[in-house]
Amino acid sequence: MLRAVSAGVLPVIFCVVIGFGLVKKVNVFDAFLAGATDGLKALVGILPTLVGLITAITLFRVSGAADMLSALLAPITRPLGIPTELMPLALLRPVSGSGALAIVNDLLKSAGPDSPVGWMASVIMGSTETTFYTLAVYYGSVKIKNSRHTVPAALLADLAGLLAGVWVCRLFF
Repeated sequence: MLRAVSAGVLPVIFCVVIGFGLVKKVNVFDAFLAGATDGLKALVGILPTLVGLITAITLFRVSGAADMLSALLAPITRPLGIPTELMPLALLRPVSGSGALAIVNDLLKSAGPDSPVGWMASVIMGSTETTFYTLAVYYGSVKIKNSRHTVPAALLADLAGLLAGVWVCRLFF
């Protein structure tokens, strides 16, 4: 039942948009082309930033720097109750959603989805943001060069999500 509804939603939205455009006497095809052109211009504008970001993420993960940084931060994170296994996730999540998802997948396979680490990883994944990716995409698309207070505030929110995720899961596990 749900599959049939979800399969029909997109065609219905498509028809409603075209119908609305025709009622308002808008040249729907020209409007579509103008939107597609603007979208491609935005893509070209943010593409170099995204390529650099993806390259840096790959190098960070593959080089072992994430594990090394996790070990260096262990004296700080251990008293806060953050398991060492979660540190690569905490370090990579603000940068890459897909990289963080790969780490969560590895954690769920090794520790199990019903383990404390599995719970914490899942909650952290849902309560933090891909801060730098989001800034690169949104600020890059409107050509904002100085993020000023955005980065510290967003990273503080990520830290709050990380700590809250760990502590709440400790309460229930």
